[in-house]
Amino acid sequence: MDTRAIVIAVLVLIALVVVARMVALRRRTQGLKSRFGPEYDRALRERGPKAESVLINRKERVEKFPIREVGASERERFVTEWRQVQSRFVDDPGRSVSDADMLVTRVMEARGYPMSDFDQRADDLSVDHPRVVDNYRAAHEIALRHKQGEATTEDLRKAIIYYR
Repeated sequence: MDTRAIVIAVLVLIALVVVARMVALRRRTQGLKSRFGPEYDRALRERGPKAESVLINRKERVEKFPIREVGASERERFVTEWRQVQSRFVDDPGRSVSDADMLVTRVMEARGYPMSDFDQRADDLSVDHPRVVDNYRAAHEIALRHKQGEATTEDLRKAIIYYR
């Protein structure tokens, strides 16, 4: 084989490797977009080019957790507590939001999510529930504002809706 043929073969091989890598990256991106939905866009805004590796790390972290479904009796107890939280809203919206925040935390804990700081909890939750984690973040932010005396009754109403 002459030198020219070898150079052409090597260039073709390099081109194939580059194309295969591009296809693999595109598939990874599509898979992450599909799994994380709006959370993918949020991560991209916040982390820029590191977003995909952050989401992959999140996914790998959460896969190690013993996440489980709650049993029927446990579920019924949580549903009953939620109804009580909602029914108290008219008389005491602030307490209702605080109770809702604590209830959601207890449900997550019962399912097996670690109870570290809020941001880590929200990131962990985004792996399996990417379409509701924005509501969780918004509701929690209102609960924090309420503790500082900065949330209106309308804000508290929205928090209850977000927690639901």
